[in-house]
Amino acid sequence: MNIRQATVEDLMAVQNCNLLDLPENYQMKYYLYHALSWPQLSYVAEDDQGKIVGYVLAKMDEEDNSSPHGHITSLSVMRTYRRLGLAEKMMQQSTRQMVEVFGAHYVSLHVRKTNRAAIGLYRDTLKFSVHDIEKKYYADGEDAYAMRLQLKEPVKKLRGVVEEVNQVTVA
Repeated sequence: MNIRQATVEDLMAVQNCNLLDLPENYQMKYYLYHALSWPQLSYVAEDDQGKIVGYVLAKMDEEDNSSPHGHITSLSVMRTYRRLGLAEKMMQQSTRQMVEVFGAHYVSLHVRKTNRAAIGLYRDTLKFSVHDIEKKYYADGEDAYAMRLQLKEPVKKLRGVVEEVNQVTVA
């Protein structure tokens, strides 16, 4: 198995993974938008023959009034390749790039309230926490958990810790 940054050439295979595994599907232009706007953030998992068996599609959120943060648009691993740690590895690569390239403070995502396997991955393995519940988020009317993972401490909080440490060292 190999995890690598996704390329524009991978987008057909990424879309195929999505169509096979997930109820939410996107048009090719949406994948292209991610690949061209944030090429550092999306990753694919390949089997030993080079076939793409999973992906994470990620972006930076574009709200002007908040601290920089990433968003996981979609994550999928084909059924026969699940429970091998691929989703975890792709998510770790993507979130690392969010911090290193864009200075992201946190990453957000949405997950169906009924998707127990995904909730377990996000909450138990990746340490996301539920931030909010978005009613009727999905096209079929199902609610979503809006989840977040803190990546970097906000500067104000860090500044307070540094001042506290300085006071202790000086005293």
